[in-house]
Amino acid sequence: MTIWQRLRHTLRHGPAPLPAAAPSAETAAALAARLDAAAQRRLGRSLAIRHVGAGGCDGCELELRALNGIVYDLERFGLRFVTSPRHADILLATGPLTRTMAEALARTHAAMGEPKWVVAVGDCAIDGGVFKGSYACLGGITTLPVDLVIRGCPPTPWQVLEGLRALIEANATPAR
Repeated sequence: MTIWQRLRHTLRHGPAPLPAAAPSAETAAALAARLDAAAQRRLGRSLAIRHVGAGGCDGCELELRALNGIVYDLERFGLRFVTSPRHADILLATGPLTRTMAEALARTHAAMGEPKWVVAVGDCAIDGGVFKGSYACLGGITTLPVDLVIRGCPPTPWQVLEGLRALIEANATPAR
């Protein structure tokens, strides 16, 4: 098939979407059980996540939104996104810290109650990524005490979910 035939086919029928690689049912069930047990031991309830996009290309935000979708369904693991930092247990920051977002990120962190964790998602949040050295970029979110780093540009939803699981399990109090 020549390029012109492909183009004509795509214009007529639309692009052929690639199916998302769904995790196996056994893996998802095991992850849900471990997350639930760790969250219950630590807080006695589900965990709330406050996301702050500190700048960047929004690639990480797209992957985070996929966590709420039908494939990954974040809430089945007892994790949910909230709009108020006062309700949040985890601050998820994406993108390089820009000058315009530095104060907003600091205020969001200050408004969160204890216990709270900070997660840097993506290479930009870690050290500035491709935006490092820009006049508008302060680098990564190193102004806050980061508890977990999830590498990738952007990391997949499954990597983010595994990172959150590791964070919760590492901070869970032992069962009595």
